[in-house]
Amino acid sequence: MQETAVPSAPPTPPVSLAALLSRDDLGLRQITGPPAGEVTIHGAHTSEMSDPYPYLLGGELLLTAGVHIPEAAGRPGSFDFDGYVARIVAAGGAALGFGVAPVHDTVPAGLVAACEEHGLPLVEVPPRTTFSGVARAVWQLMARARLSELRRITEAQQGLAAAASRPDPVPSVLRRLAGRLEGRAVLYGPEGAEIAAAGREPGDEVRRALAELARFVTGHPSSTATDTVAGTRLAAYALGPGRGFVLGVAAPHRESGDHTIASVAAVLLSLLTGEHQSGTGAARSSALVRLLLGARREEVAPLLGGGEGDGAVTRWYVVHARPDTGAPDAVSASALGAALGSPLVDAADDVVRVLVPAPPRAEGGGGVRPEGDGSVRPEAGAAAPRKSPAGSGPAGSGPAGSGPAAQPGWTLGVSAPVAPAEWPAADAQAARALARARATRSALVRHAERPGFADLVPPGEAEAHARALLAPIGGVPALAETLRAWLSLHGSWDRTAVALSVHRNTVRQRIARCAALLGADLDDPDVRMELWFALRHLRG
Repeated sequence: MQETAVPSAPPTPPVSLAALLSRDDLGLRQITGPPAGEVTIHGAHTSEMSDPYPYLLGGELLLTAGVHIPEAAGRPGSFDFDGYVARIVAAGGAALGFGVAPVHDTVPAGLVAACEEHGLPLVEVPPRTTFSGVARAVWQLMARARLSELRRITEAQQGLAAAASRPDPVPSVLRRLAGRLEGRAVLYGPEGAEIAAAGREPGDEVRRALAELARFVTGHPSSTATDTVAGTRLAAYALGPGRGFVLGVAAPHRESGDHTIASVAAVLLSLLTGEHQSGTGAARSSALVRLLLGARREEVAPLLGGGEGDGAVTRWYVVHARPDTGAPDAVSASALGAALGSPLVDAADDVVRVLVPAPPRAEGGGGVRPEGDGSVRPEAGAAAPRKSPAGSGPAGSGPAGSGPAAQPGWTLGVSAPVAPAEWPAADAQAARALARARATRSALVRHAERPGFADLVPPGEAEAHARALLAPIGGVPALAETLRAWLSLHGSWDRTAVALSVHRNTVRQRIARCAALLGADLDDPDVRMELWFALRHLRG
């Protein structure tokens, strides 16, 4: 029978009665009932009521000392053991724990017979063991099971994210999911046909039932449904509203965290299939093909969408980003791109690069101040370094649409907005801005786009002068890069070392070498300024 299911946090997994009986400190002994390894407990409850049915939720180990049994206390009269046990079973009780002493010296024979008749596990609790001790042991075992389940879910999430970043993401995610659940994972298309599948092939009955369940979720408001056919647990997850893609899962058993794991796979597959289903995804694919076949960047840029400019000229930001902790993965990189308002994300090594369309230019000032390398950082009061909201511009933009904004948990370097032909230069700008942001412990550093004295010199003449001035160190790229970083950071040895990921003594040695080769006094501010202008115009 098909039933809808609402995604939720993974429930606390039950524990085996066998695990509770194995605790030597409790001294519990099973008297009758099915094997303890086949019995699962969801909690412990104490009751001396003659009818505990109204107080049970199901799955409990019910603990009693038999105070409600008249003849056990030495008084005449009979007790309906069969009716008592039947009510426990009807309420869904998992097992009955009977405490020996102070009321009873032994477990009543009538209770043993009734439990054996109804198949209810009966456990003897010795006098030295308190009911609160038994309940505490149950909760301890459940906490350990919960921790183990969370570890299993975390490992599965990491594996699925890694699979989604492979060259064949959809088959890889299905293979990883099927392996985790020890079953079958199928991706159905909008017409109901299997697009991809992985895992053990089920029987015809299960295969047909899973396909029917997939059709069920596409035609109903609920995005998830479950069923059981031929002892196999089935589940179907709609991948986004109205798109028609469905993830189907068939597994021989179902653990408490399986739904969470399958939901993670559904989210990843929703992102992957959504890209192919959308018109913008097709346009980006077309742009990639044209670039590979020799088209110019400015010719394919309009296919990428968004941006500002006149006619077909679109302006873009290049963003370099590093997470504050750990290394970036495909999922976190995609989330960053979504926050910045762009799906054009490249996660390589330890840096994520994002190509972001520039929003319409805003009137007035930008609330930023220039830094020495042509980068800018938010002024106090304009945008807080680590906790500022996105501002009033487009999604992911700074105040008044000034460009990409700081993102929690990331350090960003942002280029000036450029035309597609200038993307390589903007990539270098963003890299330098990120290095400066890391060195100054800022959440975001922007490369400034503003006129200055350097713009009064024709670019060709400026570059020729720069090459002549810097020729003595031109053959050693590390020297020029170190000199650029050191000047941009106002001669700070420590921050330059952080920006270049080298030892501070290495920075000192390289700067001394630059001074010797250039025959220049680097303590002279005029010399520093001239070298800085030269480095800005040196692009080779």
